[in-house]
Amino acid sequence: MCNRPNVLWICADQLRFDTLSINGDPIVETPNLERLCAMGVSFQNMYSQSPVCAPSRASFLTGRYPRTTLVRQNGQDIPASERLISKIFHDSGYACGLSGKLHLSACSMEVCPGVERRIDDGYDVFHWSHHPVYPNNRGNWVGNEYTWFLREKGILSPPEQVSGCKYVDTGVPAQYSQTAWCTDKAMEFIDAALALQKPFFFSINYYDPHHPFDPPAPLLEKYVKRIEQIPLPNYTQGELEQKPLFAAKDHRGAYETPGNYPFAAMNERDHKMLRAAYYAMIDLLDQNLGRLLDYLEQKNQLENTVILFHSDHGELLGDHGMYLKGPYFYECNVHVPFVMAWKNHLPAGQKRFALTELTDVAPTLAQLCGMEPQPQMQGRSFAHLLHETTEDSHREFVYAEYYNANINHRDPKAFLTMVYDGRYKLVRVHNTPGTVGGELYDLEADPGETNNRYNNPAYAKIKCALLERMTDAMALTADPLPLRRSPW
Repeated sequence: MCNRPNVLWICADQLRFDTLSINGDPIVETPNLERLCAMGVSFQNMYSQSPVCAPSRASFLTGRYPRTTLVRQNGQDIPASERLISKIFHDSGYACGLSGKLHLSACSMEVCPGVERRIDDGYDVFHWSHHPVYPNNRGNWVGNEYTWFLREKGILSPPEQVSGCKYVDTGVPAQYSQTAWCTDKAMEFIDAALALQKPFFFSINYYDPHHPFDPPAPLLEKYVKRIEQIPLPNYTQGELEQKPLFAAKDHRGAYETPGNYPFAAMNERDHKMLRAAYYAMIDLLDQNLGRLLDYLEQKNQLENTVILFHSDHGELLGDHGMYLKGPYFYECNVHVPFVMAWKNHLPAGQKRFALTELTDVAPTLAQLCGMEPQPQMQGRSFAHLLHETTEDSHREFVYAEYYNANINHRDPKAFLTMVYDGRYKLVRVHNTPGTVGGELYDLEADPGETNNRYNNPAYAKIKCALLERMTDAMALTADPLPLRRSPW
């Protein structure tokens, strides 16, 4: 087996596990994801370590937990001492590049307006675009390379809104989308790396299907035509009364901001239009994945390239009476799609149901590419699941954290942790005396996670066992560095 394959690492933003045809959604069309799954191994129980961008990304790029990396919130700076998997590949002789988001630090006006501060991340080429920003918008867009692309194309402002729903916008034509731009930059970089005869490691960090909900008009119309088939959100009237107080606040407006996707103020068509737009943005992602697969095939690189596809976390999408994200560990928030393919090297068309974490991806990839174990990594390699095997076990439970991660909840701030063993999910709220102290769901009996059993005496033993696992997980996420240098 070749021990220095190329790596193409594709990360979508805020993409749910259950909104893909490969995972059973009957409406959204993702034929290229199906094509990728047919080439490799899809993991059916992959979990993010945070339901918010920066903590999750710092975690899977280092193989470490959010509180270990010290990136516990959006807008925090990753310490210079952290070692990204891209840096490890760079130091092993790979040409490394990125297009799209990184989101490991706050944007710095001192360096260049709108660009986030970087550590020694190993990226030789850095086509940074945290999110699409139009040139005529006031603000710190100067460092956003995609904005310069729009300016060159004469696209200075967003297209006129034609959806008829005030919560759904219309995006630029598909060929000018940030998703297409990120894909173009990836192919340009790969061309250069191949010309240099160097193995490449390229990160594509798409912003889609992150809000605002603004797909190209033709893709939106495709799903609007099927709007009657689109389901309403998974929400049971009264369920928020038995849940932590953050949910009631976000029910009035996402991010504790009244009027920001306010569930209670929306009608049925609004809810369906938002999901139609989300599907359309996924459709755009899938089309560009197809472009990448075709390109690698044309370059005879499919057998030389490990391809990863996943998301950083999910999206409420109206479920549980809320939109966007926050201090929530529902399946729609932390259960993410994950596919790894390497044509003719990994088994094709396989599914694995073992519990896995995004912390496990970096050590797995390093092992797959023949690199030495990294002592700072806390994730566990699941390379044993990447061959023909009847084994399908990895972790007894998965663990995730939320430490005031989105900084919008202020009174009180939100500090929560989660453990999930494949059936029972426990969430502990750490700082809200006088309110609901946590959540406990039996996903076998209640897959929609609407019935909180945290204070149900019949579940007391299960609750205690899960709390023990949670304390174990919190203890074991202490930083393994620095290594001890002597026995005294």
